[in-house]
Parts: sequence; C-alpha cells; structure tokens
Amino acid sequence: MSELTTIARPYAKAAFDFAVEQSTVEKWAEMLKFSSELIKDETMQTFLNSSFSSNKLADTVISICGDQLDQYGQNLIRLMAENKRLIVLPAVYQEFQHYVEEHQKIVEVQVISAQPLNVAQSEKIVAAMEKRLARKVKLNCSLDSSLIAGVIIRTDDFVIDGSSRGQLARLANELQL
Repeated sequence: MSELTTIARPYAKAAFDFAVEQSTVEKWAEMLKFSSELIKDETMQTFLNSSFSSNKLADTVISICGDQLDQYGQNLIRLMAENKRLIVLPAVYQEFQHYVEEHQKIVEVQVISAQPLNVAQSEKIVAAMEKRLARKVKLNCSLDSSLIAGVIIRTDDFVIDGSSRGQLARLANELQL
C-alpha cells in the first residue's frame, strides 16, 4: 500500500496545488472521487490491465466520466494513462483528501468506546480535541465492548486511553514493579 501512496502523492499534490490556485478544490474532489470509484470497478480493473494503448484507456475512462471531468481532470486522466498509473487513481483521491483536510485544518479523530456515545458526549470530545489540537475535528466513532467502560481517543500519533481496560493494564504494570 505504501508503494501506491508513493506513486499517488505527486499526482495528488499537483492536483491539489492547481485546485487551490484556481479556487476549485471542491470540484477537483468531486472529479477525483467519481473517477476513483470508476477505477475501483472490477470490470474497469480488467480493462485497465488489458493491452490497449494508453490513448484508448484514457479516452474510455474520459468518455465514461462524461461531464464529471472538466478539461483539467481529463488532462490528469490522460497523463496518468500515459504513465500507466490509472490503477492508482483511488490512492490519488485519498492523498488529495489528506491535503484538503490539512489545508482546511481538519483532523480525523478516532473514538473507540465501550458504549455508544450520546450527542453531548460527542460534542464534549470534539470541543476538547479542537482546543488541544488547534484544528477542526471530525469524529470517527466505533464500539469495542472489551474496553469494559470509557473511551480511547486516537489521532495520528496522539492517544488518550481512558478505558477501564487501559487503567487495569496500567495498574497491573505498576503492581509488577
């Protein structure tokens, strides 16, 4: 997967820089999302792995996308087809989204809880994390009953373990000293 990211990053960065310069970030996000969903299709994967010329591949993808792509989006498809990189378009979209979030100062925070969070709890976590990280926060909540109670909050390399399981593990570690 890291190889795909390495290949996708320059395309995503170039598309993002161009989109910011032209004030068309949302349009580019839509174009990349649509075309990456197309590329993920099993039939399209088979077609892309065929022996057709890069022009044929690009023309086919562009014709299927239709009005979803403007001339610059079409240029990106042609460039990626020429470099035999159309298959990494979904990774380009993911990297593009990272650039957008970074540009908008948005960070995704994963919250793992033993019980479903209510609205007040979610809002409290968002407010605390926005203050701590000095960025807008987008919560991604999931459940894990093995935590017993409490929550684990993660973002990038920052972790807050407020779960009962985590507290018990720390206590057991202290008692072994």
